[in-house]
This record gives sequence, C-alpha cells and structure tokens, in this order.
Amino acid sequence: MLGVLVASGAQAEQQLAVYPGVVHTRIGNDLVIGGEHYRMAYFTTPDSLQQVAHYFAKHWHEQGYPTVVEGDLKQEGVVSALYTREGLQRGVVLRRHEGRTVGFTVLRDLWVRLAPGPSPGLVKLEGALYSSDVGTRDRDGGSQHRTSLVQGPLAEVRKEVSLKLASAGFKEGRETRQLLDGKAQVTIEFAGGGQQVVANLTELEPNLTAVVQMSVGSDRVDGVSNDTAVREGHLRHAEPQAEAKP
Repeated sequence: MLGVLVASGAQAEQQLAVYPGVVHTRIGNDLVIGGEHYRMAYFTTPDSLQQVAHYFAKHWHEQGYPTVVEGDLKQEGVVSALYTREGLQRGVVLRRHEGRTVGFTVLRDLWVRLAPGPSPGLVKLEGALYSSDVGTRDRDGGSQHRTSLVQGPLAEVRKEVSLKLASAGFKEGRETRQLLDGKAQVTIEFAGGGQQVVANLTELEPNLTAVVQMSVGSDRVDGVSNDTAVREGHLRHAEPQAEAKP
C-alpha cells in the first residue's frame, strides 16, 4: 500500500502530490496504519486515467526520483516515487468510475514507525482471527479504530467487550440494537475520563462476530467525556441573547 505522513520537524511540512486544476480533499488528519504514518487525499477529474498517470510519472521522473508505474492504465493504475533523501514515498492510486478518473494521493513516512503499545480504550478480544488498527491525530486530540473478526457468538463477544472496558475504567452508556441484512447488530457507547469508546458488533455467522471499536480522546483541558460533562455540569448551553436596546 502506498502512502504518507508527517512525523516531525521538517517532514511535517511535506505536502501531498497534486494534480493540476482539480480540488483535492483530505481524508482525515494524519493517519497511523499498522504503525506507519500516512497522509491522504482524493480528487476526481474528467481526464483519462492514462493522462493522469502520465502526468505524475513524468513529474516525478523529471525531478530525478525513482518512479514505478503499475496497472493496466485503463481502469486502474498506481504511480509511486521514492524520495530517498527525505525518507518519503509519494504515490497516487487511480481508478476509473462513471466516466471520471478518481485519484487517491498518498504520502508515507518511511523513517518513522509507531512503536507497538496499548491503544487507549481499545480492548483485545479472545479468539480474534483478525485485527487491524488505524489512528488519526490533530492538534486537539485523536482517535483510534480497531477492526476485529472474533470467533464466538455475538452475546459472548458483547459480554467480553463490556467486561474488559469496565475493568479499564469505562462506564457503559447507551446501547442500540438492529438488524442489518438480517444479521443482528449491537452498538454500545462507553465513557471514561476524557475518552469516548463506541463498540459496534455484528453477527456474521452464529459463531463469528465482527467488532469495530472507535476510541476518541481529547488533549484539551475541557475535553471531558459525556458522563463527566453531564455529572459535573461542564456541558455548555447557549445563553439567550439580550435584546438590543433602542
């Protein structure tokens, strides 16, 4: 997978590659995927996929960077360049969709890797056949996402999630249940300190459950969780404005 991010200092000033004449929309903030740092954006253009791929390949090749082009360049393609001195990889993933070319530009930091460690508010589940973590950061805080495929019935997995979060200091809040394509789905909200956790569990098979956990925290001094905010009166309410005197 191609990508990029910024980690510190001068690298934080590195920008995503852009295709001329179109709007690029950032996807999240700086991302941490599998411990690696990324920055991403997407764009669309009426230009052909081959034309877009040629632009990036020519641009990076003329700058002297090792450049690789892959794909059939009709329905899909990938162009990437290695910035060896900066320790960065820039890339663009291209797809053809409804008569337009959709591009995902990615910046990946090759020198910085997040050391493995506990993710606040996210629990590891017994019998997990697969698990993947993704994180984002901005100046006020960050979020962590963990997707797991767990061997076990939904009721048992739901109990394990609640018990482990409770032991970590989180209080269980609202719970909603619904059927999604005939499959049972449960969403539970937890809160503790300045952290919010939402766990979504979906029954894929009688003994197989998909679990998506999202943990959102804040570094701000007023970034308290909902339960604390309600209990201590930190939630702000709009004050009625006084009528202007003539």
